[in-house]
Amino acid sequence: QVQLVESGGGLVQAGGSLRLSCVASGRTSWIYAMGWFRQAPGKEREFVASITWSGGSSYYADSTKARFTISRDYAKNTVYLQMNSLIPADTAVYICAKTTNGSAWYRDASAVVIYDSWGQGTQVTVSS
Repeated sequence: QVQLVESGGGLVQAGGSLRLSCVASGRTSWIYAMGWFRQAPGKEREFVASITWSGGSSYYADSTKARFTISRDYAKNTVYLQMNSLIPADTAVYICAKTTNGSAWYRDASAVVIYDSWGQGTQVTVSS
């Protein structure tokens, strides 16, 4: 069992930055990759970025790759999402997730269904 806890959300003006953190605890040795998703009110959960637990590979949604950076600190069991040049459309609850399925991750790292544990999320609000 792996528990995921996000932090770092908040209210920021357009053009600003935030760094989100996701701390994993429990059987972290089973983690293959971690991902960040977001969900705005009335919308489906949307893929943002993902990184292998080893840190060797990462993958981004087209809408975020120029502005967001995913990274991980293996010693701290933490994955980060650095978000720059934020825009109001980035407003959402940001949720981290993990997968133990490496082959599925390489087929489609953005697929919600391959992630088997989810955090509670942290709210990000970008004002115009």
